[in-house]
Amino acid sequence: MAFTLPNETKDKNTPQDYKEDLSSTEKKEHDTEVRKRIDELLEKKRLKDLLDDSEDW
Repeated sequence: MAFTLPNETKDKNTPQDYKEDLSSTEKKEHDTEVRKRIDELLEKKRLKDLLDDSEDW
């Protein structure tokens, strides 16, 4: 088994950091959308946990 460095396994066609290609307003919009999605998922998880913990069933 050969040891490979992490940078050798990356796809050569993908940019190192795609955010470098975005303007600052696009970065802010993207970050806002990502944060909103994370908040939605956390809220969904919280509500699911509350429902699962309920003893009403």
